[in-house]
Amino acid sequence: MIERASDADLAFLAIDRGPVPEQLAVALILDRPLSATTCARLLAERVTAVPRLRQRLLRTPPACGPPIWSNDENFAIERHFHAVDGPPAGAVPAVIDSLMPWVVRPLPRDRPLWRAVLTGGGCVLLLVVHHALSDGLGGLAVLGRLLDPAEPVPSSPSSLLLPALSLRRPPSSRPAAWHLAAGAWRDRAAALRAQPARLRRLRIALAAGGGLNPGRLPPSSLLRPTTARRRAVVVRASLAGLREAAHRNDAGVNAALLVAVADALRHLVEERGETLDTVAIAVPVGMPHPAGTPGSASSSHLAGALGSAKTLRPAEVSAGNASSPLVVAVPAGGARAGRLALVAAEVRGRRAEAAGPSPVTVLGGWFRLFARMGGYRWYMRRQRRLHTLVSHLRGPDRAVCLGGVRVRAMIPVVVGGGGNLTVSFVALSYLDELVVTVVADPDRCPDLDRLGELLSGEFSSIASTPHGEG
Repeated sequence: MIERASDADLAFLAIDRGPVPEQLAVALILDRPLSATTCARLLAERVTAVPRLRQRLLRTPPACGPPIWSNDENFAIERHFHAVDGPPAGAVPAVIDSLMPWVVRPLPRDRPLWRAVLTGGGCVLLLVVHHALSDGLGGLAVLGRLLDPAEPVPSSPSSLLLPALSLRRPPSSRPAAWHLAAGAWRDRAAALRAQPARLRRLRIALAAGGGLNPGRLPPSSLLRPTTARRRAVVVRASLAGLREAAHRNDAGVNAALLVAVADALRHLVEERGETLDTVAIAVPVGMPHPAGTPGSASSSHLAGALGSAKTLRPAEVSAGNASSPLVVAVPAGGARAGRLALVAAEVRGRRAEAAGPSPVTVLGGWFRLFARMGGYRWYMRRQRRLHTLVSHLRGPDRAVCLGGVRVRAMIPVVVGGGGNLTVSFVALSYLDELVVTVVADPDRCPDLDRLGELLSGEFSSIASTPHGEG
């Protein structure tokens, strides 16, 4: 079967032309060390369950359609796995600083688009993937397949021994040119028939992002063309505390996250001598892939940034891109309880607008041409549609393990683009903790540590918000 790159996959490759690559990562903090040998063998064994981790994109001959995903005949775990020295796992700020160069380093295009880095004395494992390989939700699916199955943790070191791995390479899956050409013409015919529906989807997708002419945001220090540098700080909050406070005010954790981010940014710019009444936040909303296609998933795991995922069940989800942005105007002042309910109601009411493919996906080849010519980056360095991006992923609420070693914490990181968003946020829940990683250009946001303090304070304030007050 020919497996072509989707419009979303190709869109992420097309926009990856800025100083920072379109990549996402998660750092697993382990209870005890894993040796480099054991970790490499675990990954080598388990990537077989995620075909995309052994595939790379290959261009096709003229008239043979978009690139195809094909098995990498030179695949070797040594080309993806690195063991390096680093700060101890308990020193989270230092760990994040040491990992950021690995997150922002472009992934080589001559191999599958991912890397793994073991550091922190064997207690920290960083997994990095390109957005063309997977979005945040698909990334959780990939992670689920690399972790141990949902079975009791081994009680003795001997149970961690792995069988010898086969060194046979997977067969090449590159089809003949005539087969590719025939499939490409069938796809073109189907695309023509689907054009009216595609235009309808485009109108809906544009509405989710604010429409063609949403009005320009006032000038702000939050919106400045960024450089190639990125730095991150990590903020933690009690998931139960946020959930209980949000539920008291007819909202959920996602609304609490958006209100906390808006208030933290308002206080930050006030300290800079500016005012900010409303924060325009882009929120990726997950959507299911068509049944039977790569990346298909059960609806229970596809609420995306606004949904719910109790545990990671690899059989139900896989790698892929399936999200569309919803721009939410979050009031940055007034009674907190009322704003929680207001934001939750707006997201619920408008979620359907972002339930389909994103505009860049619907536009297909036209958008990719625009991006390759530099148009997308030109626009993103000047846009006044949104202040920041907030991604929210719900991870497992039960402990997971890698090689029999319990994962104590998960820290997400998302970087990308060379636009004018000086700061962005990605949140991941695991067990009873919400971890929010704030990524910024330190040249444009030198007060990033202060922003982390403000966000932590907002989480504490929300957790103590009574019903109808705050």
